[in-house]
Amino acid sequence: MAQARPGDTPLIHDLIGIGFGPSNVAMAIAVSEHNARVGRQEVITAHFFEQQARFGWHRGMLIDDATMQVSFLKDLVTLRNPASEFSFLCYLKSKGRLIDFINHKNFFPLRVEFHDYFEWAADQVDDMVSYGHEVVGVAPVARDGVVEYLDVTVRSGEGLALHRARNLVIGTGLRPLMPDGVERTDRVWHNSDLLTKVDGLEGAAPSRFVVVGAGQSAAENVAYLHRRFPQAEVCAVFSRYGYSPADDSSFANRIFDPEAVGEFFAAPENVKRRLMDYHGNTNYSVVDVDLIDDLYRQMYQEKVLGHERLRFLNVSRLTGVRQTPAKVRATVQSLVTGEETLLDADVVVFATGYRPADPLGLLGEVADRCLRDDEDRVRVERDYRIATEPELRCGIYVQGGTEHTHGITSSLLSNTAVRVGEILDSLLDRGLKSGADEVRTVADGRGGAAR
Repeated sequence: MAQARPGDTPLIHDLIGIGFGPSNVAMAIAVSEHNARVGRQEVITAHFFEQQARFGWHRGMLIDDATMQVSFLKDLVTLRNPASEFSFLCYLKSKGRLIDFINHKNFFPLRVEFHDYFEWAADQVDDMVSYGHEVVGVAPVARDGVVEYLDVTVRSGEGLALHRARNLVIGTGLRPLMPDGVERTDRVWHNSDLLTKVDGLEGAAPSRFVVVGAGQSAAENVAYLHRRFPQAEVCAVFSRYGYSPADDSSFANRIFDPEAVGEFFAAPENVKRRLMDYHGNTNYSVVDVDLIDDLYRQMYQEKVLGHERLRFLNVSRLTGVRQTPAKVRATVQSLVTGEETLLDADVVVFATGYRPADPLGLLGEVADRCLRDDEDRVRVERDYRIATEPELRCGIYVQGGTEHTHGITSSLLSNTAVRVGEILDSLLDRGLKSGADEVRTVADGRGGAAR
């Protein structure tokens, strides 16, 4: 990639995507399918930039027996285009496992298998993405006070390069959330680090792990560490009496329906809050009931046999973590009595969730032209486009960080296929102005972005 220079006139893309996780892979597929069925002059020129060297989605959490919490039919395409060649079923066919999967009679694939599906899909649109390229800045291109384009500065091993966009779609995913004052170290992990760091413990004979959290990831971490290190004690710390089961009943699951997004968007603020309160137990700090039963069964069995490796410190909270040269000391306080328990552990794992990346964090002065609501939250339109001053005519679309406007599916896979279809429709409805020369450079694979 050439060094960006003042005065350069970059290629104009109809759409530039920041990040290439599942949401923007789905966006690239939607654009690709659109381009395949329209005339040359209606092609959408699009390119995506991903700072990782290759596709990866929560690799540190791909525990070998962990399953998806959504149906395989909620893949990258099916709810938008059931005939798509990018579906999970087409992936299975290509891998020679379609009949085996059908015989398995299971709607919920292994997480590692679904990740492989994502990689398979991403590989089919890899001409639209530059890996190892980090977007480091966005600037408005103004003429007579009107902004029709945004200049996107991208950094790679070859230096900086400038790209120009009529529209952006931001899909930068979630960021691991740690408690205030707690830093990640070689002995203090976030659960997203689990599989990338656990191999370093082989041969070290760890004696104790502490896992903090009450959600699905916390329970999966407890089960995995207990199974992988049969001589180690695993202590689960949470403020409840036990793990709460996820409500995946048929009626409750309607909160994930595409129609529910529009209903949530149109609802008054007090109704939005009530809906989130009512149905938070479909997704937040809840655990699959089968896993809850397995952990309880294991705990009870160990009590019967008189060798308890699986401990649950419930109605408690972790109040301190102090690392020593050989261990990490965790202080756990009972919420009932205030009594403190000191646990010297090899590792403390915080399964404490994620937060959306700031959608405006990369936008620089463009962010000042984005509108906010009365609670200082980013205003997002129904088509996932950030509301902006009228002089900013570019579309800035966000995939994630829209829970306050679009509801619980903001960053979930459940609605990904439909969401990107709505963004694509919005782009087309607002009008695209690609010239033949711009279309040709993308269509023949040059696209203005080194790969």
